Amino acid sequence: MNLPKYVPPAHTVRALISQHARLQPNAVYAVFPETQSVLTYKNLEQEAQEYAAQFHALGLVQGDTISFMMGNGKTALVLFLSALYTGLIISPLNPAAGPDQIFYVLQHSDTKVVFISAASKSLVLNLGDKLPKNIQLIDAHEDHGPSWAKASASGIKLAPILAQSDALLMYTSGTTGQPKGVVLTHENLIAGGMNTSVAHELTSADRGLCVLPLCHINAQCVSVMACLVSGSSLVLPHGFSTSRFWAWVVESRCSWFSVVPTIISYLMHQDCQGQREQLEQAPTKVRFGRSASAALPPALHSGFEQKFGVPIVETMGLTETSAQILSNPLPPLKNKYGSPGVAFGTQIKVINRSGQEAARGIEGELLVKGKCVMRCYYKNPKVTEETIDAEGWLHTGDLAIMDEDNFCFITGRIKELIIKGGENIAPREIDDVLYTHPAVMEAAAIGIEDLHYGQEVVACVVLAKGKATTEIELIAFCESKLGQVKTPKQIYFLHDLPKGPSGKVQRLKLVEQVENFPS
Repeated sequence: MNLPKYVPPAHTVRALISQHARLQPNAVYAVFPETQSVLTYKNLEQEAQEYAAQFHALGLVQGDTISFMMGNGKTALVLFLSALYTGLIISPLNPAAGPDQIFYVLQHSDTKVVFISAASKSLVLNLGDKLPKNIQLIDAHEDHGPSWAKASASGIKLAPILAQSDALLMYTSGTTGQPKGVVLTHENLIAGGMNTSVAHELTSADRGLCVLPLCHINAQCVSVMACLVSGSSLVLPHGFSTSRFWAWVVESRCSWFSVVPTIISYLMHQDCQGQREQLEQAPTKVRFGRSASAALPPALHSGFEQKFGVPIVETMGLTETSAQILSNPLPPLKNKYGSPGVAFGTQIKVINRSGQEAARGIEGELLVKGKCVMRCYYKNPKVTEETIDAEGWLHTGDLAIMDEDNFCFITGRIKELIIKGGENIAPREIDDVLYTHPAVMEAAAIGIEDLHYGQEVVACVVLAKGKATTEIELIAFCESKLGQVKTPKQIYFLHDLPKGPSGKVQRLKLVEQVENFPS
């Protein structure tokens, strides 16, 4: 496949913002639907310079770490980019992480200042004496900015930033043990944005809808950085809404959107009469929707496209790789259901247990190499060395198969593989079958301890609104398609599945949940 050559116009986020402010000052960078306000590239640079003065007044210097904990909006976006513009390290906090993880991240990250919204303030204050004494808390409104005394930007000289300067400190979800802090540089972030921009052929005429949280790498690199790299714009509502999603797309003239499979499922099962006609008559054509952060079941993929007439491009990325590493090509090029696609801007390979590159069609671990790969895990050289080998290959922990067309098929996580009576079973294979049942909105297969087989297969499902089925019916449905060995022994009906900030189902937490159910 011949990929378009793309050279990033700048090597740091500061240089990138300044370049756009100079070349297209009045072009819109961000639209905020709730306030009907916009942020031009010139506005963005001005706000970044003002925030830099405020950071200076707080005593912050280049290389210091700051955090924010709030929903999406102008404040979170400007804080994120202004910290990078100033030369600070930004470490966004996830309000859904829970007090233990918030405490760990605040302590481990060496954060000096936390900007916090009214909705999230109690989460931090409830830490009480556990809150590190040297951290300064500043109230901030999602739309109207932080509560601070205005500082003068005159006379402030910003220290130079290098491409290799640390920029972002993101903590993984921590499903096993403490979360790991991923350190990404300016070069990493720009490479992540460039990989997305090239794969999706973004130009300055594009506008993307971002409904994923800015405390997650998907929104940060796919939406914020890809739009910045391509000189295009994004629409940033406070969060996802099934009732407002398509109105935002049409009214804000979006040409693409970035979502996760959970959102696709919600949109599929909502009452949306007339939405397809509205999309077809919209002044701006929706070129594609983008799915990432979890595997997209083929039945859900094809069903969405048939219902709305919008092509979905499945992709894959990691926090450790500044988001996107794989993507399906845009239509009308070849697109394969069940695969997150081919490499764009990275090198990938699949290795066997001996560490050698696996033959096509043979399962092994997926490895990635490129400018988007993280610098290290913060304060964790041992795990960094275990994850990135001497040749620069990052070991993802994902099981994959590469086909003859260079498409990668992810079969599961090494840690989530179900081993029943010595047979390896990929949970995704079971998920994909359950998603074909008309009553199932969400599904996740897991392995639980079993005296005879070592592990036994069970599945957890969330039913679509107004739909009904039984455990007996679903087990019979699975057996007709999977055979007896891979069919779940039990089906648990839940109101929702535990997910990370990106919407990815956390299977290991689901195992804990199921094991604590009354027998």
